[in-house]
Amino acid sequence: MRLLRRPVAIALATLAATATLAIGSASASDRGAHDEGHAGAFTFAVIGDIPYGTAQIANFPHVIQQINADPAVQLVDHLGDIKSGSTVCSDEYFAQVKAQFDTFVDPLVYTVGDNEWTDCHRPSNGSYNPLERLAAIRTVFFPRPGFTLGQHAVHVTSQAALGFPEDVRYTRADVAFAALHVVGSNNSLAPWTGNTGPTPEQAAEVSARTAAVIASIRATFHEARAEHNRAVVLLTQADMFDPTVVNPSFADYSAFQPIVRAIAHESAQFHGPVYLFNGDSHVYNDDQPLAAGSPWLSFYGVDSAVPNLTRVTIDGSTGVNNYLRVTVDPHSPAVLSWTRVPFAA
Repeated sequence: MRLLRRPVAIALATLAATATLAIGSASASDRGAHDEGHAGAFTFAVIGDIPYGTAQIANFPHVIQQINADPAVQLVDHLGDIKSGSTVCSDEYFAQVKAQFDTFVDPLVYTVGDNEWTDCHRPSNGSYNPLERLAAIRTVFFPRPGFTLGQHAVHVTSQAALGFPEDVRYTRADVAFAALHVVGSNNSLAPWTGNTGPTPEQAAEVSARTAAVIASIRATFHEARAEHNRAVVLLTQADMFDPTVVNPSFADYSAFQPIVRAIAHESAQFHGPVYLFNGDSHVYNDDQPLAAGSPWLSFYGVDSAVPNLTRVTIDGSTGVNNYLRVTVDPHSPAVLSWTRVPFAA
């Protein structure tokens, strides 16, 4: 299997560089070529918020083996949170999970979560500086920017030249994909231990990363429209529309507003379905968070409904007992369908 990469220059005013770049050894002609499965069906697995706790850590190799043995699956997406929010963010643990990730046979796209860096300031996590932990995550899990993880790594379009190797884009089976570094804890604006608000360094990181995410969103939709793709898939850790929170406070979601607005704006100009897969809230859910009448429209200041946006939250945390198997059928009006596959006993 080979993933298509088509770099497109995108303005990014808040960053020094101005384009997302594909990193790797492929030639310019290879970068523009169609992938072999461009018009055919394609199936990928989605997991996230795993492994949490001792039992899941011990069982995670079996989860990987089961996904590897699934003959339909051709790629795996991990939506972040490779540990619980109350365990230590150690180098040793990162190395352990990376070694397990390396046993995925298919390409693995890892979308960074908050538990592995944002929340590491907590005493239970080791009282780390979260920005130092973010740097460690990038070093450990993105050693070859522009390539996926897994035993059969493939090229993807990466923002590594801008300092965000985790933000990647790719096209498969006439669907445009983007893995976006958007995390819980108000996208990392929640105050660190001992503070009442974000530090200047914290706020600067969020601003730069958000600008990069929005640039990637725009690039993904730009290419999807130019290539007449059937659908767009966005992958994040954060649940920006958490249905389990009663009367959410905008102060706890404020950092998501520019991202939600960008998704809404671009989706409205795209004539196919848009799918947003996220973890974070741990309980399976699928809905249309920006459909007409949704309270999230006024919450985020979105002017018009976005009926073509479907959000899918995957199961996670200590109670997770399945992975999501998603099939792309470019000949179906919905394009994507999915089922929850129970973990083997």
